[in-house]
Formats: sequence, structure tokens, C-alpha cells
Amino acid sequence: MTTSFNLNGKPVTVTAEPDTPLLWVIRDEIGLTGTKFGCGVALCGACTVHLDGAPVRSCQTPVSAVSGKQVATIESLSKDNSHPLQKAWIAHDVPQCGYCQSGQLMSASALLQTNKNPSDTDIDNAMSGNICRCGTYNRIRAAIKSAAADMRSKA
Repeated sequence: MTTSFNLNGKPVTVTAEPDTPLLWVIRDEIGLTGTKFGCGVALCGACTVHLDGAPVRSCQTPVSAVSGKQVATIESLSKDNSHPLQKAWIAHDVPQCGYCQSGQLMSASALLQTNKNPSDTDIDNAMSGNICRCGTYNRIRAAIKSAAADMRSKA
């Protein structure tokens, strides 16, 4: 079966079984490997992408569910780490092992699209589905606040 959707601003058409997880279509069929496989049951958040602007777990989203929709992966933020979140992640030394970072950044990006000045509670709620094995949650929160401030100053 073919499925057409918009990926990172470009139209794509893929041939895959309708129940194939979007994660594997993105990684194996399209070749974008920034989105990571973590748990496979939508609990860790490593596979987070945006579907029509909302964060979803691509390991449990069938490709048939994205037909005609907008999908954004970590590669959509920037190619040169110039997105405010990416710059803040670097400035606050957020990554350690780095495995969860694409999912963390995509959840943070979705938050900042709807909330330009998130509180600690807002951040904790938005990020609660993303697990960091290294425990850098305080740095993640600080980076999100920095990115939000940067984005507000440029608005």
C-alpha cells in the first residue's frame, strides 16, 4: 500500500503495510535516522515526532494514520544546530549519552509552539513522557527556559 504525507516540509510517498510503525518508515524507508527506537511501546519518548504539530510516539503510530498529514522529525529543527532549542541544549550541556535527545527536543519544540513562556510545571507536564536514562532533567528544564526566552526576544 502506498501512503503519501508531508515530511519535514516535503511531500513523500512510501510503500509499506498500513500497520507499519511510522518510526520504521522514517528510518528504513526514507533514511532519516535522527528519530530513535527506544522501548517500542510508546513509554520512553525516544521516537517522538510531530504529527500535524502535536508530539506522537512514532513507534506506535501506524503509517496509515499519517496519510495526507504533516510529519516533522528532529531533522526539521535545523541542519546546523541553529534552532534555539538546539543552541540551549548545547549551552546547558544537556546530552550525556544522547540517545533520548531527539525525542526530548521534539517534545520541547511542541511545547514552545503552544506556550512561549512555560513554567516548571508546564515543562514537567510536557516532558513527562520522555525518559532520560542519564537523569539530565534539571538541565533539560533550564534549556527549555533559555530557548523560550531566546524565542520571545526574537518575536
